[in-house]
Amino acid sequence: MTRPVTVVTGGSRGIGAATCLRLAADGHDVVVGYVRDRDAAERVADGVRGVGGRAVTVQVDTAVEGDVERLFDVAELELGPVTGLVNNAAVTGPLGRLADTGTDTLRRVVDVNLLGTLLCSRRAAQLMTPRGSGVIVNVSSGAATLGSPGEYVHYAATKAAVDALTLGLAKELGPDGIRVNAVAPGAVDTEMHATMGDPDRAWRMAESIPLRRPARAEEIAAAIAWLMSPDASYATGAVLRVAGGR
Repeated sequence: MTRPVTVVTGGSRGIGAATCLRLAADGHDVVVGYVRDRDAAERVADGVRGVGGRAVTVQVDTAVEGDVERLFDVAELELGPVTGLVNNAAVTGPLGRLADTGTDTLRRVVDVNLLGTLLCSRRAAQLMTPRGSGVIVNVSSGAATLGSPGEYVHYAATKAAVDALTLGLAKELGPDGIRVNAVAPGAVDTEMHATMGDPDRAWRMAESIPLRRPARAEEIAAAIAWLMSPDASYATGAVLRVAGGR
């Protein structure tokens, strides 16, 4: 049987890297999209190859239409028809109140988290629809329903939009044989918190999480992998919360 070919944006670290490795273990060939750290992306690709998968790395800013076009062009040229997409690339900017957040940060968060997801989803739909099959999984956030006051309401707003996109696109593409779902993680122990300016944030949040700990990236990747798999063949339009009960 032909191996699935899955594009993962933001695949060089955190949830994205864990997802690439989990999908490879499940039999996927993987396109590792990354924006800056080529060495990290290549390490992930080596991990994919280490479990028998094919891998290619592509530098891509998902907010740039030309980059997205090139991402999928390289994927199809190097690995074959794209059968899956994981929209994982996202940014938050520094933690803080909306009143103190700069316009440049707001634009970048909207451009990557929402426009980037739209551009990648559109290109995937253009390729998958004539073939009559495909799977898209969006990485949302528990912030979409919590709002994240005092931290990043702008980020939460983009993730709420991703949830709406997931539902609408699932209905739009369902007749074409394409499933669209989302995973909504809570606090995950990754380097994203350090990027926000608070490296210990995930563990400080543990008291407010019923399971009393943040998630591991591999736990989120497992949920993504299930939604990508034939075991989830009747799931579409779902937002699967993986947030430890929060």
